[in-house]
Amino acid sequence: QVHLVESGGGLVQPGGSLRLSCEASGFTFSQYTIAWYRQAPGKERELVATIVSTGRSINYRDSVKGRFTCSRDNAKSTAYLQMNSLKPEDTAVYYCNIIDFMGSPHWGQGTQVTVSS
Repeated sequence: QVHLVESGGGLVQPGGSLRLSCEASGFTFSQYTIAWYRQAPGKERELVATIVSTGRSINYRDSVKGRFTCSRDNAKSTAYLQMNSLKPEDTAVYYCNIIDFMGSPHWGQGTQVTVSS
């Protein structure tokens, strides 16, 4: 059974940093692309970043390029999202996601990131 657990969120001032983790179990982590999404209050969930199974290809939405860095440690079945120079508009619940071999999405419970002074 696929299980994803996000952690590392919190309250940070503008310009600050946070590192999110996504710990995975129940599947062969090293074979799957990991996606990070976020959802702000009253808004649709949006894709933030994706990292392929090998970690060699990473894509970011334009608004986080140069500030966020996605990585993974396949030996630990964990993906990371390093977020620097945080802005109030980054405030959201952040989720990690995989699409299994049947095409079904799996989500973690999310972790809240609040950027505020």
